[in-house]
Amino acid sequence: MPDPSHLLAFALISLGMALTPGPNMIYLISRSICQGRRAGLVSLIGVALGFVTYMLCAALGITALLMAVPFAYDALRLAGAAYLLYLAWQALKPGGRGVFQVKQLPPDSARKLFTMGLVTSLLNPKIAVMYLSLLPQFIDPTGHGSVLAQSLALGSTQIVVSVSINALIAVMAGSIAVFLARKPRWQAVQRGLMGTVLAGLALRMAVESRR
Repeated sequence: MPDPSHLLAFALISLGMALTPGPNMIYLISRSICQGRRAGLVSLIGVALGFVTYMLCAALGITALLMAVPFAYDALRLAGAAYLLYLAWQALKPGGRGVFQVKQLPPDSARKLFTMGLVTSLLNPKIAVMYLSLLPQFIDPTGHGSVLAQSLALGSTQIVVSVSINALIAVMAGSIAVFLARKPRWQAVQRGLMGTVLAGLALRMAVESRR
């Protein structure tokens, strides 16, 4: 097990990262508003499985291989950027809708919601970078057990924190949507702002180099 002080510090950092808006949060908000809290929570299970996948890859050293192979990393990075650009266009196009805007959609099956949540999570290379760069700083290979055990403990902490925060956001998304539905002007402002942010994130992800 990691040192308790290291575990607490890592949990606080994970909390700050979970509160920062990103593709996973945006997707969960959209699903919760379109199909209700249950759909958002089912999608969250898929997102969480993406976290688990990256955690295990980092703990076993596979993520290091991914980062060492330019083509593999770049393919994942560009796919994620393309997905963000698609979301940005959906918000900014004439007649488009913001992620907080209530809209009628045919309900997706639980399997599709789960799969889309998983894909959204896996297409975000920032998660891989986070595990690769952040975990080693909190691991003590000399006196707190094996590196693998410490990596799994720290990764599990991040997952618990992130899933808890995103579950709360998914549950509250409906209330935000109701507020915006009563304020049409706020809908337009929110849609433009969100589309711009998504496009900026996509461009940044597309042009940034490997670290």
